[in-house]
Amino acid sequence: MQTSVHWLENVAFQAKSESGHQVVMDGSAEYGGENRGPRPMEMILMGLGGCASFDIVTILKKSRQDVIDISCELNAQRADSIPAVFTKIHLHFIVKGRNIKEKQVAKAVELSAEKYCSASKMLADGGVEISHDFEIIEIDA
Repeated sequence: MQTSVHWLENVAFQAKSESGHQVVMDGSAEYGGENRGPRPMEMILMGLGGCASFDIVTILKKSRQDVIDISCELNAQRADSIPAVFTKIHLHFIVKGRNIKEKQVAKAVELSAEKYCSASKMLADGGVEISHDFEIIEIDA
């Protein structure tokens, strides 16, 4: 996997992925930025949420759960000193669907956290305390 990051100006950078997608990252005005895009650390958090959600959707679909929608809300804490690494991250999954089995969602969340989510494993192995929970919202037929 490859990517490139190109400096635009001040503290704004444009990243381009191997698959051809681009995103602008920028800092806050406090650091000379213009708020033109997410912060680099926000990108890491978004990547974690996307990676874990990808796993959960595919696991639930394979277990024939009638999933309509999944979202993941992440809350992170960072160290007070430099480098301001993540110290704790909590992922809260909201699974919407019909007749979703709680046991299947719990298993999907556990499998993502313990086995499949590369981002989660990388952060946890680096010392970040990661926790998960979920809620199921039943959608009428």
